[in-house]
Amino acid sequence: MALLETQGLTVTYGGLNANDGVDLTVDHGTLVGLIGPNGAGKTTFIDAITGFTPLSAGSVTFDGVDMDGLTPDRRAHLGLSRTFQSLELFEDLTVRDNLLAAAEEPKWYSFLVDIVRPGYNERSYDAQVDWALDILNLGDLADRLPSDLSHGQRKLVSVSRALAARPKLLLLDEPAAGLDTAESQLLGNHLRDFLAQHMSVFLIDHDMGLVLNVCDYIYVLDFGLIIAEGDPEQIRSDPAVVAAYLGESAGEAQAREGAAIAGLNRESDDE
Repeated sequence: MALLETQGLTVTYGGLNANDGVDLTVDHGTLVGLIGPNGAGKTTFIDAITGFTPLSAGSVTFDGVDMDGLTPDRRAHLGLSRTFQSLELFEDLTVRDNLLAAAEEPKWYSFLVDIVRPGYNERSYDAQVDWALDILNLGDLADRLPSDLSHGQRKLVSVSRALAARPKLLLLDEPAAGLDTAESQLLGNHLRDFLAQHMSVFLIDHDMGLVLNVCDYIYVLDFGLIIAEGDPEQIRSDPAVVAAYLGESAGEAQAREGAAIAGLNRESDDE
């Protein structure tokens, strides 16, 4: 059974299908990517999976559970954790406290645990936060405020906060945006490490080098439709991907236009 599966997922805004019948699967222990040009519907897709945007049609199944009607917080408790492009950090909390807010998951029996084993819950949450900071080498930033950090550091804190919840599936929306080369390489080096922590990863990013180098399987979205899917090598050489996402170089475009004009001239001569 797949960890995440969407069937015919459609999201409509004012008659426009931002996502149009998207079928997508993420298996346990895999790193799956979703790429596409601006406006293709990538963030809308994550919003739909996590419950921030209602479906117009189709279904989302996560770990065998139909997500229909479940709120974003309920989906998070089931093991879906995400980042946001807009960096939704608590500016008045330290980096550590930002992560603690994500790590804490009170249950009805939590007070009983506190009675029987005082401090157990806090130690457990602290351990999760330490792990999430260490895996991205952010321990030195733990006591700083987000406003004191660079944009790249804030992006990495956002990923670390999502990790602190120890999710089954980590959804990353443009995590490398704004990162310098070293920070992007650091993130890429660790994404595969996340899989060893009993979680799967779903990655959206414009950094083609990052996506092609770390993903097991990649989907390509354009105008709300899946136009290609496959392993990185298949995606790298797919003509539809080159045209829709990577585009043509000026030389390629001129050569194509020149060939077309030459063809027309030959036809005229034949007549």
